[in-house]
Amino acid sequence: MGKTAVIYWSGTGNTEVMANAVADAVKAAGGECDLMTVSEISADKAAEYDVLALGCPAMGAEVLEEGEFEPFFAELEGKLGGKNVALFGSYGWGDGEWMRSWQDRVNDAGAKLIGGEGVIANEAPDDEALGKCAELGKELASL
Repeated sequence: MGKTAVIYWSGTGNTEVMANAVADAVKAAGGECDLMTVSEISADKAAEYDVLALGCPAMGAEVLEEGEFEPFFAELEGKLGGKNVALFGSYGWGDGEWMRSWQDRVNDAGAKLIGGEGVIANEAPDDEALGKCAELGKELASL
């Protein structure tokens, strides 16, 4: 079992709620987990973890947040080969294109995408989205 890092950026608190649900589920399943915002860790430090759960909402025209998260992820992207990576985030418009694009980037980097696809919530995460976050955390704890 590897140590999991749950790293996120949240503007309204929706993705933060999801990050907490993932981290709590990892710990409840007996896994080790560090929960932090993207501003609290470098890409090099993040690459030291065996398992990464990354959270970012859709911004603008369905892209990752461009001030902090996109630069962090762009630097981390080349270090993801062979790593277990899970994605989650919230959105307020569109159809989830940002998550599909993000999944493609993770797959193209040679990482193993955990959970098949990212967990997304429209606006504030409802019980279904939080349940999916918990399932994801449990799966991450088993890796």
